Amino acid sequence: MCFNTAVADEQNSNHLPKLQSMRPHSMKKAGIIYKHCITGRDIFHHIFCLQTGHALVYNGLTGKLEFEGISMNERLVRIRESERKSHTEIYTSQKLYHTDSWLKRPIKTVREIASHFDGYDALRVLDLGCGVGRNSIYIAERFQKIPCMIDCVDLLAIAIEKLLDNAQAHNVTSSINGITKSIEEYEIQSNSYDFIMAVSALEHMDSQESFLSKLFEIKEGLRKNGIVCLVINSSVEETNTQTQEAMEAQFEINLPTDKLQSILSNAFCDCEILKTTVAEQEYDIPRESCISRLRTNVVTYAARKTD
Repeated sequence: MCFNTAVADEQNSNHLPKLQSMRPHSMKKAGIIYKHCITGRDIFHHIFCLQTGHALVYNGLTGKLEFEGISMNERLVRIRESERKSHTEIYTSQKLYHTDSWLKRPIKTVREIASHFDGYDALRVLDLGCGVGRNSIYIAERFQKIPCMIDCVDLLAIAIEKLLDNAQAHNVTSSINGITKSIEEYEIQSNSYDFIMAVSALEHMDSQESFLSKLFEIKEGLRKNGIVCLVINSSVEETNTQTQEAMEAQFEINLPTDKLQSILSNAFCDCEILKTTVAEQEYDIPRESCISRLRTNVVTYAARKTD
């Protein structure tokens, strides 16, 4: 594992006592401004993380990080409810591969990587945040003539329901294993997969700590010469299209692009890089009470495990 521990430890509440003892100039180097105050009987450690732009509060009594006026758990619930509504609307109104939405076709990088498995006698694939099968149905169809099993993981029951419907419609039911679980809950077994993909999924994990841990699991889960394909939104901004007011980005993890690239480089430092790109994207997306104009830098990262 090649994580830079300074990156991995940043924003981790377990390290707050360590931060408390740091001198001001040291904290600036870590990208954090620190102060504390006493309110009644509660002691709060106020942290503002410059790299993410999030104002956080550490509650010394509960031992939890919180946003001003809202707990991290409440924020997670709110964001995931917003995601559930927006994704359900798309999944129930759009037909896979017969729409002008992002379900129109599998992503280009998955199609490119698929050729690396031509000639295999059997294939084992993991699709994290699979949705209705945008990428996994394509893989199953392409490798229909060999034993091909794809474990498809998604938090939303409606996604797995539609995934299985699509598998039946495309005659690949035997290749699709639908699993209704969060990515955090799904444990990737070591040395199990030829191909692991996570497209617009890992940024929806519950914390940066979980994200870093899952990257390690992904690498360990690959067989020799196995390939990982990650597509992750970064530096996301959202604006209310009616009022033009800035909104909180509805992403559990919203890393700056350069930091995300550094994390991925460290996580897969001893792998062969097949592709690494950043693409600016802008589109409208339905939210709970409005339409949001979303701007993002989409990081695509593909690598082959060589050891």
